[in-house]
Amino acid sequence: MPASGATVTGNPREDAAVVASPGASTSAPAALDAPRGAPAAAIGELDDLGHTVVRGLASPDEVARFRPALEATADRIAWNRHIPPGQRDTYSNAFLQAINLWLVDDVARAFVHSPRFARLASELLGVDGVRLYHDQALVKEGGGGPTPWHQDQYYWPIESPATVTMWMPLVDLPDEVGSMTFADGSHRLGDLRGPAISDASHEFFERLVEERGLPCTTHGALAAGDATFHTGWTLHRAGANPTSRRRPAMTVIYVADGARVGPLVRPEQRADLELYVPGAQPGDLIATERNPRLWPPSA
Repeated sequence: MPASGATVTGNPREDAAVVASPGASTSAPAALDAPRGAPAAAIGELDDLGHTVVRGLASPDEVARFRPALEATADRIAWNRHIPPGQRDTYSNAFLQAINLWLVDDVARAFVHSPRFARLASELLGVDGVRLYHDQALVKEGGGGPTPWHQDQYYWPIESPATVTMWMPLVDLPDEVGSMTFADGSHRLGDLRGPAISDASHEFFERLVEERGLPCTTHGALAAGDATFHTGWTLHRAGANPTSRRRPAMTVIYVADGARVGPLVRPEQRADLELYVPGAQPGDLIATERNPRLWPPSA
């Protein structure tokens, strides 16, 4: 239940703050710190298309060691876990969403703080280092609905475009479930001024993709431990889960070290600022205790 008797409001960015209360954690598996440089092809693909895939970033055995704790923590703190399926809107029906797992579980912390992942994110972005913006688990349940078209950075109070999200499935994904679909090159268009993620955003961006003739790409079937990466302004969506099996995925969002808080033009950005960069104001560095430097590792 939410901490201190707080109520779940249905707003994921408000509810994340009340459900992320400390709970039992188990000893973390060995850190995911073995070196792994970014392939040159992946660097070029992220720059050109706004997204890429890195196969085998974690081994099946590594994922298997982390998966039980990540799923258990996500199930415990997901903001929409108590909403009956028939009462969910399009957004909350797309997946169970849990935010900032690293703050409440030691195993999640070891996963999110992985130097292997952070180094790769830094090299993909072409920056000297990266900090954590936040993590989230996205569990698309059996029969879960589609994820509408959206841009992640719509929500983020980040001035820099040097942001990237790692999305890693914790189970093998067949083609029928698959990974996300990306609008190639959409990151170069910046803020497309669409609505927040919803039926309205899907309709808005579906028209925009068609009108601008943007090619769309999916990386298809993925193995547990493969990972896609996409930048903050890359337009993307995901299909429904037509199977009876859950599709648990873990994401880590990185921001270039030295990035600053940008102007707050949307209420969603103000909510994100309070939750993920608490106490910061426009112009401040994104460097609070919730934004540790992950590469190079902080001393």
